[in-house]
Amino acid sequence: MSEKILLIVGAGPGISLSTAQKFGREGFKVALIARSLKALQQYEKDLHREGIEAKGFPGDASSDVSLKSAIKSVIQTFGQVDVLVYNAASAKSGKPTELTAQDLVQDFSVSVAGALTSVKEVLPHMNKGSILLTGGGMALYPYGDLVSLSIGKAGLRSLAYCLHQELSEKGIYVGTLTIKGFVQEDTYFSSHYVAEAFYHMYEKQEEIEFIFECE
Repeated sequence: MSEKILLIVGAGPGISLSTAQKFGREGFKVALIARSLKALQQYEKDLHREGIEAKGFPGDASSDVSLKSAIKSVIQTFGQVDVLVYNAASAKSGKPTELTAQDLVQDFSVSVAGALTSVKEVLPHMNKGSILLTGGGMALYPYGDLVSLSIGKAGLRSLAYCLHQELSEKGIYVGTLTIKGFVQEDTYFSSHYVAEAFYHMYEKQEEIEFIFECE
């Protein structure tokens, strides 16, 4: 069986690193996209220490040009993407009337538009692969002090459902993990458990939306 490639857009500590570790332990090679080269180099070292082959690619999810360039470099390096995890998001604090329209559009470009760009760029290099989007409970229960994030997560959730309608016929699995809580280590919402949930979704490929919440 050929080696599989995991691409995480919006790499960072927490969910992204834990997901990279989980998939890496299952035999995946890992590609990471984030803005900071220094951070990417540290993630590479962390994963290499665990015997996981990983490489970082600088790219900005808020910039269509930058993101496309980074994904192109991923494809040139690995030749394919089997699983895409989109974990980028942007949020400016403030009530609806405290934000400008530009604030809202800028955050939406990261939380939703970047996800669509990522999907479109990897699809030609994905054979019956999986697309996993990091959702949030604010998509279901908007929070007035984080309106841009609430709108972003709602938009990402809608995008996941629409992508599923289109891509399931092509053998591509699309799922969104709706996390109904704040990720915090040593709790039910530990990034380790979130990563396990992502891998479960990848293995089962049954649900468009998996609700991650305390029972």
